[in-house]
Amino acid sequence: MSASTPPKTPGAPVLADSGAPTPAPSPTPAPPAGACAPADRPTLLVKIFGKDRPGMTAGLFDTLAAYSVDVVDIEQVVTRGRIVLCALVTAPQPGLEGDLRATVHSWAESLKLQAEIISGRGDNRPRGLGRSLVTVLGHPLTAESTAAIAARITGTGGNIDRIFRLAKYPVTAVEFAVSGTETEPLRTALATEAHALGVDVAVVSAGLHRRAQRLVVMDVDSTLIQDEVIELFAAHAGCEEEVAAVTTAAMRGELDFEESLHARVALLKGLDVSSVDKVRAEVRLTPGARTLIRTLKRLGYQVGVVSGGFTQVTDDLKERLGLDFAHANTLEVVDGKLTGRVTGEIVDRAGKARLLRRFAAEAGVPLEQTVAIGDGANDLDMLNAAGLGVAFNAKPMVREAAHTAVNVPFLDTVLYLLGITREEVEAADMHLD
Repeated sequence: MSASTPPKTPGAPVLADSGAPTPAPSPTPAPPAGACAPADRPTLLVKIFGKDRPGMTAGLFDTLAAYSVDVVDIEQVVTRGRIVLCALVTAPQPGLEGDLRATVHSWAESLKLQAEIISGRGDNRPRGLGRSLVTVLGHPLTAESTAAIAARITGTGGNIDRIFRLAKYPVTAVEFAVSGTETEPLRTALATEAHALGVDVAVVSAGLHRRAQRLVVMDVDSTLIQDEVIELFAAHAGCEEEVAAVTTAAMRGELDFEESLHARVALLKGLDVSSVDKVRAEVRLTPGARTLIRTLKRLGYQVGVVSGGFTQVTDDLKERLGLDFAHANTLEVVDGKLTGRVTGEIVDRAGKARLLRRFAAEAGVPLEQTVAIGDGANDLDMLNAAGLGVAFNAKPMVREAAHTAVNVPFLDTVLYLLGITREEVEAADMHLD
């Protein structure tokens, strides 16, 4: 209302633009006597459990419909053929609750089910501030580790609101929806517990952004593939042991990556270019790599690789796997022989992070909606720059610095960290174009 507009007197006529009076709007009817605010409304929690069979949910709500109740909440879970069905409904009209209880129990008994009905008021209590999703991967997932993870969640002030199984193979993956504690302290607490228990735990903030992560960029050597490409070349050049020793030290962060790269590549001088095709044929994809990429692509993700290895291999992988982005170092070739040098800008630790940002810009994806996967020290800047950094079978210093770690040998387990279930993966595979 502007300062010049006179206040309206309740019940007075309202003037239209023409100046003619129009009737005042009817006042909102007062609630009927005895009406309650939703939080105080009497409700019934109806719990049904027993052997699952078709039509149970419809049968319960057909039974309740006779009493004109409203549905406030529903939860249903089936485990090994046994169902637990919970319905929170408004209480029926006064005097009918006893009849409703008898009718529901009679219906349940006719199907050899058990029923429990609990009176109360209102809906579920509000969830605490701070929402996180905790994904636990076990191979196997033991009762001991599950108890310890649940206790640590509680110890941080969190409440477990829901537990859901994401996968039963190749690992058991379950997801805890947690409220009441902030993501970062929960992640820190569970990281320590996970290491002691030998399970993998990922903690991410809940919200729409989790499914909005639309660019996945991964390292190649010992991540997308099982091999170190330069060691495959070294085997053909007869200097495998020397190269492997330098590679190991570099990945542990003990040597400067660029210096170690030049030292290793120099050992390949004189190797015939025909070795490139041989190395491509020897490359072994990590178990689950094809499934990961295929599923991400079907869900609309863009997928790229960055590597301290060589374009002679990554370009081939890009074509074979249908990747959107690929960047690596390039081995110089002159007169059909490797010169022992690389050409162009070196892809090192900082370079991988720059490439992640470049790919995100080209894909039109905010950096916080990216996922990076890697195993070595030269992946750390990229892992920390991404919205979610995943250390995959990584060195200890990388596991400690990344957002989360996966220590099972299946690359497609990363899908579970994105909330994608095994059933969704298999369903996508059944509907090939």
